Amino acid sequence: MENIEIVRVLNEVADLLEIQQANPFRVRAYRNAVRTINAHASPLRKLVEQGADLTALPSIGKGMADNIRELVESGRLAMLDEMAAEIPPGLVELMRLPGVGPKKARKLWDELGVESIDDLEEVASEGRVAELPGFGVKTQDRILRGIRNYRTSTTRFRLGEVDKLLPPLIEHLRATPGITRLEVAGSYRRRKETVGDIDVLVLADDARAASDALVGFSGVESVIGAGGTKTSVRLRSGLQVDLRVVPPESWGAALIYFTGSKEHNIRLRRRALERKLRVSEYGVFTIPEESLGDALGERGIASEGEVVAGATEEEVYRALDLSWLPPEIRRDRGEFAASDAGELPRLVETSDLRGDVHMHSTWSDGRASLEEMVRACAARGYEYMAITDHSKALAMVEGLDAAKLRRQWDEIEEVRAAHPEIRILRGLEVDILRDGSLDLEDEMLERLDVVIISVHSFLGLDRARQTARVLKALAHPRSMIFGHPTGRLINRRGPIDVDIDDILHACAEFGVAVEVNSHPHRLDLKDSHLWRARELGVPVVVATDAHRPDDLDLAHYGIEQARRAWLTPEHVLNTRGVDDFLAVLQGKPAI
Repeated sequence: MENIEIVRVLNEVADLLEIQQANPFRVRAYRNAVRTINAHASPLRKLVEQGADLTALPSIGKGMADNIRELVESGRLAMLDEMAAEIPPGLVELMRLPGVGPKKARKLWDELGVESIDDLEEVASEGRVAELPGFGVKTQDRILRGIRNYRTSTTRFRLGEVDKLLPPLIEHLRATPGITRLEVAGSYRRRKETVGDIDVLVLADDARAASDALVGFSGVESVIGAGGTKTSVRLRSGLQVDLRVVPPESWGAALIYFTGSKEHNIRLRRRALERKLRVSEYGVFTIPEESLGDALGERGIASEGEVVAGATEEEVYRALDLSWLPPEIRRDRGEFAASDAGELPRLVETSDLRGDVHMHSTWSDGRASLEEMVRACAARGYEYMAITDHSKALAMVEGLDAAKLRRQWDEIEEVRAAHPEIRILRGLEVDILRDGSLDLEDEMLERLDVVIISVHSFLGLDRARQTARVLKALAHPRSMIFGHPTGRLINRRGPIDVDIDDILHACAEFGVAVEVNSHPHRLDLKDSHLWRARELGVPVVVATDAHRPDDLDLAHYGIEQARRAWLTPEHVLNTRGVDDFLAVLQGKPAI
């Protein structure tokens, strides 16, 4: 069992304990253990296999260590099974809806007999939720909206989740004798923000041995189908994996076909027909003269002609008079015309980033000191970085007021002296208040190098009020970067209701950059919004919103999102040197 699966189980135990109204300290022990595991880079299963003392890890006591060992060794936790027998399992699912915590879930169960999301939808649609004390019409409407969003999102996994689930499986398959090549295709290879299932292509000397290797993986919960050159399984996490054994002469064609997208493949087939060719997952073929009429009518062809290409992606694209196309842009959104014109962009890469300008320290809700974050940025080769802790409106994380900010500046001066190898910028993530004003005095804003403005509160305002609020904040002369602009949490919380086109036009007008927040739970802005930002000439900043040093390594997710929107280094401000970066960011009139 992998770390992400252990975390899921321990979180579920904590949720059930809260519903049972258990001792808060007991609940906190599970939440703290989850934080420890999330921050732990290596698999706990390896520590268990080595007989290591798990209690050496922060917040892991003897009982928790026993739970982890039981999960790793058996794949189950008897304690969870016993708790689940006492409480309807659907109650935990209720808590994934916005505004439904353990107390509300318990009340819905006790008062209305709600045991599932379907039950909740029924009683909310009848207006019965609004009648409960502590709920009301607004909460009921929010719950119904949350259910609609939940139903459209829960069939797919966040890209970051899949990145944690896949490595043990890929490692297992690569170690199988006879498997000589392996590639993960599908929306995962296109780096789409969510993934439905996984397509794995392999070259193998023995298709049966490759199939047996997948079926024999320890994380497999059930076998959907096995035979011939395709095997499908479902992992314990719920993720479906389809493995296909491909012949070497078809490798490139199969990789293109199973990478997709569907729209890209349709256009590719049409392009082939225009050249009297046929393309499929098996290769590029000439079309026999007697079948040409059927092909142009897109009916079935009785026989293939000669093989033109298939072994590599490059030769398949070349056969169709195309340059090789990066997987992220295979969406039939102009890539064919760009290739024909010789104008394919040089997409931005993670190595282009010269600084990260959105991160937190222990001055607010970060898990590492200011100096630890500085050292981590320097170790990654960054030329500059900005510390951007929260402003005072976020009282729950002890955000910074003017006095606290001045004290932080004193520490920044000390750290600057100790670390001349990197430029440390003074920044702040400033809350946009309900009326659109900024949560810091103008005099202090003037003294900051980097000002990120973000929405963290009043997420439920209607479109007119939310849009007006953000537009007012963007017009402030010291607003520089609009952080995680839609406020969404993928598969957990929908975006705030704003007119995104109005927002992006305002960013262009006022010279405010938009952030691609690289955390895989956010990836905000999403690719379609970034596409529009590029069209409008809005500058973009790719940043991690790091709360610990390891979070700095999430930058590649933001870059992948940017690549899907065809962004080049010229579009991304923090690919520039620090002086150029600040010149663009601060190119605003004084207050």
